[in-house]
Amino acid sequence: MISMTQLRAFHFVAAAGGYTQAAREMAISQSTLSGQVRQLETSSGVALFERKARGVSLTADGEALYKITSRMFAALAEAGMLLKQPRTAGGRLRVAADGVVHCLPILRLLKTRRPHLAFSLTVQNSESVIETLLEYRADIGITAQLPRDDRLHVRSLASMRLGVFVAAQHPWAERTGMNLAELEGAAFVLRERGSRTRAIFEQNLARAGVGLGPVLEVVSREGVREAVAAGFGVGVTADLEFGFDSRLRYIPLADAAIGIDEYVVCNDEHRRLPIVADFLACAVETFRPEVGGL
Repeated sequence: MISMTQLRAFHFVAAAGGYTQAAREMAISQSTLSGQVRQLETSSGVALFERKARGVSLTADGEALYKITSRMFAALAEAGMLLKQPRTAGGRLRVAADGVVHCLPILRLLKTRRPHLAFSLTVQNSESVIETLLEYRADIGITAQLPRDDRLHVRSLASMRLGVFVAAQHPWAERTGMNLAELEGAAFVLRERGSRTRAIFEQNLARAGVGLGPVLEVVSREGVREAVAAGFGVGVTADLEFGFDSRLRYIPLADAAIGIDEYVVCNDEHRRLPIVADFLACAVETFRPEVGGL
């Protein structure tokens, strides 16, 4: 007979990609954890994992079960959060975002309404934000990639214009505007594939028939800024996301017709959870006050 203990053991191993890390997170021995998963496979007659030299991978049946247990344990966590804490106590919220510019003002407003709010913030590229939501590892996502998945509830948040930025010593540093054609052959520092800013920039370049020079690919947004400040090339960013850095200068791209739209996203089944609904309301008040109520 399948038990909740066995399902929980399976879920942690699947999420961790192996028994060692899962046992550590569950604070039980690896042999106990392995035995619980083995009991689940034996009682169901279904192989859930393929054992490898390092870690495990899910079988097709394991993938299907993991989607179910992800929903199940997320629902249990929500139920506990709803029942244990009154709305005014604050609650806990997991936010995944492709930057901090949009989420921090919303969280600041939310915290005025929920003074004891506890939240975690994970900054990822736009594609990863959506994956994190679908895997129930976040309650709210802010991303520049419009999701095409019926399981997600999406609201428009803000629109941004594209520009480039250079080191303060760069020959372009005093420019107040540029056209895409002027970027021909220039050395650039860009985020990894999966970055929405990079994808939109490349769409604008293709539309204008412009080719870049050598491209240095850096995984994080902070890494790109540091590489540009060090003189490795030109960076690209959205106007609202540039912020201030005395080492860098921002230059708008006058003819970059394709801009960047930012969205706030949650799993559709969670959008009426009080803390998620409050976040969505604060997002509207912060960035789209003309929209009015939810």
